[in-house]
Amino acid sequence: MPETPVDRIDAAILDLFAAEPRIGVLEASRRLRLARGTVQARLDKLTARGVVTGWGPDVDAGALGFPVTAFVTLEIRQAGHEEIGLRLAEVPEVLEVHAVTGTGDLLCRVVARSNADLMRVLDLVVSTDGVGRASSMIALATQVEHRVLPLVAEAARLAEA
Repeated sequence: MPETPVDRIDAAILDLFAAEPRIGVLEASRRLRLARGTVQARLDKLTARGVVTGWGPDVDAGALGFPVTAFVTLEIRQAGHEEIGLRLAEVPEVLEVHAVTGTGDLLCRVVARSNADLMRVLDLVVSTDGVGRASSMIALATQVEHRVLPLVAEAARLAEA
């Protein structure tokens, strides 16, 4: 049987560090009533297995002056997905690019300073070599922020079942 991604202890550690990213291992061990070495070893293991992918600060694009978010579906020509992804990564306002199924080939999340600035960003995206057509949707409001902790809790629950 493959190794379980997380258990309830891992989930508690991840939950605490998500709520208080600057807490430190010693304080986390005190609050969770675990040995400092246990907390550190579990964090190291979660990082090595790719469950934890980063420790950097979460940054709000709106607070940086980019309050407009749009999702752009791209149809690509003959060039490969990876090549186009690398080109799109050169546009600072392109936050994510995913290869998808459906009517388009790539789905991008982009940000802009205003609706008028979004036109400039879309022009940059569409002018990327290999991009054929684009369809965009402006996000009016965010109903559920990016999150993974409910998924961590569910993975821990399934591991114990």
